[in-house]
Amino acid sequence: MSHTQWRTPSAIAYFPLEPGMSIEFLLNFTPQEVRVAIIEQGAVQELHVERPASRGIVSNIYLGRVVRVLPGMQSAFIEIGLERTAFLHVADIWSGRQNGDAIRPIERILTEGQGIMVQVLKDPIGTKGARLSTQVSLAGRLLVYLPQDKHIGISQRIGDEGEREQLRERLGRLMPKEEPGGFIVRTMAENATDEELTADIAYLRKLWREIGNAAQDVEAPRLLHEDLNLAQRTLRDLVTDDTTRIRIDSRENYRKLQAFAAEYTPKVLPLLELYDSDRPLFELHNVESEVQKALARRVDLKSGGYLIIDQTEALTTVDVNTGGFVGARNFDDTIFKTNLEATQAIARQLRLRNLGGIIIIDFIDMENTEHRDMVIEEFRKALAHDHTKMSVNGFTALGLVEMTRKRTRESLAHLLCEPCPTCGGRGEVKTARTVAYEIFREVLREARQFNAREFRVLASPEVINLFLDDESQSLAMLSDFIGKKVSLHAEASYTQEQFDIVLL
Repeated sequence: MSHTQWRTPSAIAYFPLEPGMSIEFLLNFTPQEVRVAIIEQGAVQELHVERPASRGIVSNIYLGRVVRVLPGMQSAFIEIGLERTAFLHVADIWSGRQNGDAIRPIERILTEGQGIMVQVLKDPIGTKGARLSTQVSLAGRLLVYLPQDKHIGISQRIGDEGEREQLRERLGRLMPKEEPGGFIVRTMAENATDEELTADIAYLRKLWREIGNAAQDVEAPRLLHEDLNLAQRTLRDLVTDDTTRIRIDSRENYRKLQAFAAEYTPKVLPLLELYDSDRPLFELHNVESEVQKALARRVDLKSGGYLIIDQTEALTTVDVNTGGFVGARNFDDTIFKTNLEATQAIARQLRLRNLGGIIIIDFIDMENTEHRDMVIEEFRKALAHDHTKMSVNGFTALGLVEMTRKRTRESLAHLLCEPCPTCGGRGEVKTARTVAYEIFREVLREARQFNAREFRVLASPEVINLFLDDESQSLAMLSDFIGKKVSLHAEASYTQEQFDIVLL
């Protein structure tokens, strides 16, 4: 029996929440963007943003064209109509499997110029193109349809084995025997009726036929199917039995979502609520201030400690510090309590900032082994509310905690910010003195190459002020050495690292 690892990019499964956990959704609409905030126990836990100009493409289905096959990497670059070509690994090619899990070499499956239907697993992130799969999955309200294999799977969130078998038997009975494909039962289907399951099966099969028809007689690259927008995906994927209400601040979109819910998610319909007060919805729940905090490096803890979060392309680091916390009886207790508080804050920041990939956490060093075990246990409990797939290791020999969190879309910082034009994303700039010494070397180099009458230095006011004050004697010595006049001009629009030397 094949042990296929099913990929369902549209389906989102939540870890079980604590009893009584209340969840609210706030949907903010403007012509430029849609924002969804998830509020749990009165605090913002997640923020999703979608802009029409940069809408995510996860779960979209394309007719692509093979641009290049790389046997050494067992991968291929696929043109799907984006700015960068997308990436397809041999393990994600359904037709590459034979005799169970054996995979044929990619050069025996794909050829350059070949057309191929693909689905996006990951959005383009940073310098990396989109990640693709040929194993298509279509998510409905209750089920995920797998057109390429007659398989019935049950969400891992449904833990009762008897209930799992009952759902598997019911779905097998409802599936049309003459049609191909299989299904994964989503958590929301636990209490679904046969009529609801049958309706979802019919909808997903019809959708797949429409995609197949759209692929006929068209040239690659071509978009064949676009996933639902953020507001619709929220109703389909994120709302759970613990959701108490969904507030929408746009009358037009409230009506659209009512119609969508009535057809696809009837149980969600009573939760929809129009918010029409003059005070902005996000301001009412302090979402705007939380977003600003989520873009900062430093996160203050209530005890007086703090976190420092640094995000790079390779990994994210989180450093825990005691700060001004001196509330415990001794230093070991202070460290332990700060680390315990930090576990909750880190788990929340990972969700709020949507940090993914490799994450290294530097808790404050603890000598007590029992304290370390308790911190790891508390951290895992705090992460249990996160719906994103992740793995957490214990403390390493260096006292660090290593973890990974699946990354399918850009982080909040990458979505809302761009690299600083002054420092180029380094987070620091050269001092005015360092820039001044670079200018000295550049003037000397150009004086040896060109016989100019005068060298005029254009730089930021900070650098020019340094030349006129502390470095005035050095500037005079340079002028005497090259035998030419060196004049200065402050440019208010220049950054501290920017300068020009004009030959007159």
